[in-house]
Amino acid sequence: MKVLDYFEEILLFIAFLTITIITFLNVLSRNFAGVSLAFTEEITINLLVLITFLGSAIGVRKYAHLGFTLLFDKGNKAIRMFIVCFTGLVGLLLFGILAWYGLEMVSFQKLMNQKTPALGMPQWILSLALPLGAIMCFIRTIQVIIEEAKAVLSGNAIGGEE
Repeated sequence: MKVLDYFEEILLFIAFLTITIITFLNVLSRNFAGVSLAFTEEITINLLVLITFLGSAIGVRKYAHLGFTLLFDKGNKAIRMFIVCFTGLVGLLLFGILAWYGLEMVSFQKLMNQKTPALGMPQWILSLALPLGAIMCFIRTIQVIIEEAKAVLSGNAIGGEE
């Protein structure tokens, strides 16, 4: 999974760098040339969607999301396994639905030949951020379910807890 880790981190780096550069250039062009670069908004919004989902996937991988663990901590092995499976399946359902409808949206935009207003590029390219991010979250959720189930069965702590 190291390849996936690097993929997420490199994609996040590129997205953040792109947003930073184009936003800075837009500020400079407005202040010094009196011209706003309209295309920057299209790119920034779609990259922020990608960053949100990739950040969520990394959060799942690193156990960084908030959680209410009272029932889990007080439960026996069977209750813990049920909680791991139930929450994992709910997460998979959520990310699966987002990926499915994201892919349908991309397909529709491709079929309709939708273009972005400022750049005139195919909208589906920018919209790929939604299904790609949801698929990454889906993969990471599967990874965490497996790790947590193994930890419950072996009696070890979950997510690096001591």
